[in-house]
Amino acid sequence: MENFSFYLLTDTHFFKNSLGARGEEYDQFMRFEQKCFAETETINNATFDWLCKDDRAQTVLIAGDLSFNGEYESHLGFIELLKKLGASGKRIFVITADHDFKDPPDTAFAFDETGRLTPESTPRDMLYDLYYEFGFHDAIAVDKKHLSYVAQLCDGVRLLALNNDGSGRENRTYDEEQIAWIKAQTKKAREDGQMLFAMNHYPLLPGQPIFSLVKPAVQKNAGEITTMLADEGVHLVFTGHMHNQSINEKITEKGNKFYDVCTGSIIASPAVMRLVTIESPKQVKIETIPCPDFAWDTGGRSCTQYLDDLFDNMIQNKLTDMTEHPEKIAGKNKLLCRIIGSFGKRLPKLTVGGVARLCMVKCDPSIRKMKVMDYATELVRNVFSGNQTFKEGTPKGDVLLTLLKRFGFVWKKLNLKDADGNPADLYDLLKNTAGNYGIDDYNATLILED
Repeated sequence: MENFSFYLLTDTHFFKNSLGARGEEYDQFMRFEQKCFAETETINNATFDWLCKDDRAQTVLIAGDLSFNGEYESHLGFIELLKKLGASGKRIFVITADHDFKDPPDTAFAFDETGRLTPESTPRDMLYDLYYEFGFHDAIAVDKKHLSYVAQLCDGVRLLALNNDGSGRENRTYDEEQIAWIKAQTKKAREDGQMLFAMNHYPLLPGQPIFSLVKPAVQKNAGEITTMLADEGVHLVFTGHMHNQSINEKITEKGNKFYDVCTGSIIASPAVMRLVTIESPKQVKIETIPCPDFAWDTGGRSCTQYLDDLFDNMIQNKLTDMTEHPEKIAGKNKLLCRIIGSFGKRLPKLTVGGVARLCMVKCDPSIRKMKVMDYATELVRNVFSGNQTFKEGTPKGDVLLTLLKRFGFVWKKLNLKDADGNPADLYDLLKNTAGNYGIDDYNATLILED
């Protein structure tokens, strides 16, 4: 087969700005948001203009959360962008996800000077017709109930586009009916001699090891699902949802590989998309492309710095709330509230060196005066940006790992379990979350089969 390339982007979260993204309540909402809101229409316009002009690939895949929060007008605006992209000669294949619909009693929302607004929402049963021409129309197999389909991208390559939102919040897995449909498509692909890869909004492998402890961060029963897919011949999936940049690998007991390529949102740091080239059924090249600059008042900052600052502000606002609103963390536990509140009051003045000295661990002189809040903010942002740098053998990594070891007896008593109920080693999870010791999260060549 000849090389086949496509663009992959996810979590566009398009919001029609005229619906309202301003006012005091909007500002309060944005204190704890990683992604943009008012800026999303502008960012999407810039990204789609760039895609229309770039000729390295003629196919575009979008892995869900197309709208900000299910606003009907946002869908209409986003579909206009898709049509413009299609008019430029691109083939487009999308899936929808939980931010793309609101079934009652949930509603979409917006803000203006009067407070919170409730623009018209999009029920889930409208999504098939709304996005029919961007996947379903060209599909060779459709599971309408689950908003999933199979598309022939080129000779020898098929896309398994999966959706599992259901009509409720707990349905982020595949039911028996959908699994039977998936197995029928994998069998048909094998019989036809086709490479089959998947696109699924929710990560099937945790984007970062620590995310395995967070149920909303990874699909339910992901261990069983990834094993099933890999052993059925699907060795690659493209995901989003967590707005993080990562590439992770699993090998099943039968020796089959499975890769989950999770891509950051285009409207939040690190704001990237992928250029994917299938060089053979066994080898895929992944390249990361930064999203283009967008026309917005960034206060003199680069667009990249503007998005990084938005992320950093979210983290620092959450840390600040430890002082002002400890109940948001501790709930109704009065003792824990006092402990968190007391720690929160000291947090702005704490340095990495001071904490290290208090815990009797070594700290490299280069980071002793670094504020703990700045250290924590950089650490968390790196987790989402990928290629994390707080690794063993670095000043920032060594002090963290030494501190974690110091309190190892605490981690053991917690008896933590991952989202699927398996025992979890917190030290190992945090070590491999703070530092990337595996595949490059941005650019890599994946060998799907030995």
